[in-house]
Amino acid sequence: MDEALAEFLRHLALEKNASALTVKSYREDLTQAITYWQAKQPGQVTTRQARAFAAWLHDQGYSKATIARRIAAVRSWFKFLCRQGLLDANPADGLRNPRQEKKLPRFLTEEGLAKLLQTPKTGTWSGQRDQAILEGLYSAGLRVSELTGLNVGDLDLESGSAIVRGKGKKERLVFFGPDAVQALWRWLASRERKLAQKSPGRKPAEALFLNKNGTRLTSRSVGRLLEKYLALAGLDPKASPHSLRHSFATHLLDHGADIRSVQELLGHRSLGTTQVYTHVTTKRLKDSYDKAHPRAK
Repeated sequence: MDEALAEFLRHLALEKNASALTVKSYREDLTQAITYWQAKQPGQVTTRQARAFAAWLHDQGYSKATIARRIAAVRSWFKFLCRQGLLDANPADGLRNPRQEKKLPRFLTEEGLAKLLQTPKTGTWSGQRDQAILEGLYSAGLRVSELTGLNVGDLDLESGSAIVRGKGKKERLVFFGPDAVQALWRWLASRERKLAQKSPGRKPAEALFLNKNGTRLTSRSVGRLLEKYLALAGLDPKASPHSLRHSFATHLLDHGADIRSVQELLGHRSLGTTQVYTHVTTKRLKDSYDKAHPRAK
């Protein structure tokens, strides 16, 4: 069983180009399933046992999203083993994912974002960095992992663009508005001075955003600094770095952007993933109608 799992994880990493985080999630989900079945070989798992595992997940009180992910991991693993000729049939084929509750993405208003972006004190190197981070997340609609993964060489500020590596290590072109470009220029100058003080004579770091030790900033650190600025600006404390990406998409559509262009800018593989933002804008229109029209009450 361990060998079959290891082979599948190698397949994900090498052939499917899955990120280390994705491989880790599959390993944890499948290890849980294997432990539950107590089977020595994948071929010993029956359809009844696969269904029992899905029922057990429900009984444990896991969220619908977690259950769906673990069922999908099991189904993908068995499908891979069938293709390898190690199984005759996929025992998880009949498993149904739980019906997901549709959650509209959390986003900030344009007014709230304008307030947030003015919050960092740009008289310090960290304030200049933080403003460039917030501007970058919102202006380009970046995932936080894409932002922290940026290197200085990925930027082309003359054209206001950058190359980012998204999910599945796929590269895409993103764009920065004038305010974001200015913030990034200021940060680059401050970053250079900081590095010269920190480690004179050493090979310059590649990472665009650095911590106080001169090493690459982590996604967790970006989350913490956003928490701080949300509190200072008096905005929704539940907002996250991903909320700025949601805001980017929502505001583009509000101002008439084509949904397929937004899909490309976000790096979504499926148009269906992007369409959730049309529900957001439609809901806002309906709320406005309900509040304002005398016959809507």
